[in-house]
Amino acid sequence: MSLQTKRSLMVTLIVVLGVVLDQVVKLYVQGHFRLYEDLEVTSWFHLCYILNDGMAFGVEWFDKLALTLFRLVAIGALGWYLNLLIRKRPARTSYLVTVAFVMAGAIGNIVDCICYGPLFQHGQWFYGKVVDMLYFPLIRNSAGEVLFFQPVFNVADSYITCAVIIILLFFTKDLNKSLEKVEKD
Repeated sequence: MSLQTKRSLMVTLIVVLGVVLDQVVKLYVQGHFRLYEDLEVTSWFHLCYILNDGMAFGVEWFDKLALTLFRLVAIGALGWYLNLLIRKRPARTSYLVTVAFVMAGAIGNIVDCICYGPLFQHGQWFYGKVVDMLYFPLIRNSAGEVLFFQPVFNVADSYITCAVIIILLFFTKDLNKSLEKVEKD
């Protein structure tokens, strides 16, 4: 088995397992929680079922259909980039793994947008809301109000956020090098 094939299989496995884990958690929450139900696991970690119509952390910049179509284009571009890193511009394995987690997160959230509308939310295809459930109220004031960290997010958001932070901290040279080569072609 060639190195390219091994790397392709590794990336595919990370993406598939990442999406499966994300979807299992989302389906569990949808099946076992009422909307806005909040289960305190610890004082600093809750499971809180919400539906997010926007992007990560509830940001809404686009119409829902435009956002879903943008996400599809972004996934296509990310898939092309991963293929480039594996086949034409060999990248370090650790960088490939990190980018694969971005892809897993993007696909995990697009599944919600495309499918969850008609399947779970009495809506239309491509208009589904993303299921969020992870809530970390880390810092509270004396009145008990959460000062930091208020957003509720999901496993897919975690993949994307952590992977992007890791890329910015540890793989900026890899990212710059790969993008420079793309510009030269």
